[in-house]
Amino acid sequence: MGDLVLEIGAVAHGGHCVARHEGRVVFVRHALPGEVVRARLTEAGDDARLWRADAVEVIEASPDRVDSAWPEAGPGGVGGGELAHVALPAQRRWKHDVLREAFVRFADREFPGEVHAAPGDDERGGLGYRTRVTTVAGPDGRASMHVHRSRELRALDALPIAAPALEELVLGTRYPAGAHVMGVAPGGEAARLVVDGTPWRAGRPDRRDNAPRRVREAVATGTGEWTYQVDVEGFWQVHREAPAVLVEAVLGRLGDARTVLDLYAGAGLFTVPLASAGRRVTSVEADARASRDARRNVHGLPDARIVHGDTRAFLESGPEAPDAIVLDPPRSGAGGKTVDALAAVGADRLVYVACDPVALARDTALLAHHGYALEDAEAFDLFPMTHHVETVATFVRG
Repeated sequence: MGDLVLEIGAVAHGGHCVARHEGRVVFVRHALPGEVVRARLTEAGDDARLWRADAVEVIEASPDRVDSAWPEAGPGGVGGGELAHVALPAQRRWKHDVLREAFVRFADREFPGEVHAAPGDDERGGLGYRTRVTTVAGPDGRASMHVHRSRELRALDALPIAAPALEELVLGTRYPAGAHVMGVAPGGEAARLVVDGTPWRAGRPDRRDNAPRRVREAVATGTGEWTYQVDVEGFWQVHREAPAVLVEAVLGRLGDARTVLDLYAGAGLFTVPLASAGRRVTSVEADARASRDARRNVHGLPDARIVHGDTRAFLESGPEAPDAIVLDPPRSGAGGKTVDALAAVGADRLVYVACDPVALARDTALLAHHGYALEDAEAFDLFPMTHHVETVATFVRG
């Protein structure tokens, strides 16, 4: 595959920009709108609908370009830092542009909100925020990641988006070749490692019967403080400020709702503060480990009910209509059949937490067909240096 000189167009969902070469669309990573770059093709073919490329030389630079905060994630490098060459304010404009394009294309309307920084990110330069990281041990035992869209492993010299103590621990330890490594930096506790499902301590497997498998997390907002216990490998928001940011955003949109369904509820991030405030909450989660965590976390909260099961099946079982529904679906969104079942339940208000702009826009259109109007939406840059963005949207039934 050769190199092309390309004029870079608009951003697109997925962390790349769009360019054209002889009428063919080329998705270019590590570029910025308005730039002229020399791009190295990474996927191409005469019969391919589109090509992919990495910008390997900048001929005319955007004023939003900065020295990469993570060169190892640059052209030809590992995934996970595809916007590290973009100034932080421009990263947020990039994500807003993606949201706007998704809503115009799939929901036939403008995205009504902005993209907000998480507390402390500007001061830290968008770095050091991740409390969970996953790597793979290379042949030499070093923490490694895959080259983007490749099976090739690349040993890491830095992991600047990770919390500093986590970066030091993960990169400073040697592992069995091929091992799956998860590093966790829970709030207020020392960073930990889990290697191929086994907790590690002092650089080796912790074989004790009572080796700790849970971590403690705390969430504090202007309206309260809550504590959680989460399986060390269980899902928890990766940005250190994300739990508080999202809890505050969700609680502020529920108004005076007294009964709430919390769908795709995980370990109870929203269930706990809702039930602590005296709202009657039913938490629904399909993952057995997360549901067990939720059950522990609501211990002593009589207004919380935990349901371990599939969200769509629960909705189709005909639950009593709550005042409001909170849903935090996977990246693929809720989808048509689940939205149908959701609408049939009949709640007046929905608060939707989304990690994918296109999925949210598609579900916005589906909800509109059922009479749910988008009241407002705001996005939060909880994944600096990447194209990912979290959005919280409120829908009301007319």
